[in-house]
Amino acid sequence: MTFPWLKGHGTENDFVLLPDHDGTVHGTLDPAFVAGLCDRRRGIGADGVMRVIRTAALGEPSDATWFMDYSNADGSVSEMCGNGVRVFALHLLQEGLVPEGEPIVIGTRGGDKTVTPHEDMFSVDMGLPEVRGYSKVSANGRTWEAQDVRTGNPHAVAFVDSLSDAGYLVDQPDFDHSVYPEGVNIEFVQRVDAEHIKLRVHERGSGETRSCGTGACAAVVAHALDRRTSDPLHCRVDVPGGTVWVDWGPSMPLTLTGPAEIVARGEMDWLS
Repeated sequence: MTFPWLKGHGTENDFVLLPDHDGTVHGTLDPAFVAGLCDRRRGIGADGVMRVIRTAALGEPSDATWFMDYSNADGSVSEMCGNGVRVFALHLLQEGLVPEGEPIVIGTRGGDKTVTPHEDMFSVDMGLPEVRGYSKVSANGRTWEAQDVRTGNPHAVAFVDSLSDAGYLVDQPDFDHSVYPEGVNIEFVQRVDAEHIKLRVHERGSGETRSCGTGACAAVVAHALDRRTSDPLHCRVDVPGGTVWVDWGPSMPLTLTGPAEIVARGEMDWLS
């Protein structure tokens, strides 16, 4: 069966998009199929797959017209992707599936997200974070205390003196499975100043990625809590793939702002 695909990224966190508006092209995404598409040697290569489907066709509880049916690179289902939802919004705009010049509401398993275009940037209302307790994470023979922050996905945020302290992050860092029974994204964060941080992330189901939008949000929340400030932050977050900005203050929703690009498209027969 031939089907259309697109390739896009947000700060080099990259995705395969599968248009399937009425849900008849792919049905429920098979994890092995997703993993094959994401494989960088035997597939297109990506950190995840987003099926572009109408919410009514998927049957998810959402008031949005379009739903981001997102899977990690290993085929596991994820609640939300802050970089991916910007790419998803760009695709909807480029294909004329949503009106220009208006905020775009997109359904996700982490709740409906409103994306506002600003020329070549997109701002996402990420909602309120959920802050929990602390646990431990370990990598490269070292162990750190990590703040538990939920921003659509679960995150364990650890502060390091240098991003190199985490090592190569080829393997999943150790974490407390009793705190994160379904896995966790682990952020290693280096402070630059009050409104500037750097991070690396190991995403559950995908490995180390060049960027993580929900992780950037979680890192800024942990940064603010660690500084014990109640002042709203407009924080620059440098990731290996570029820069995003996060706005947040106590009792305020998180706003994630960053670029999005569609870089390739085509049609294919999946033969694997």
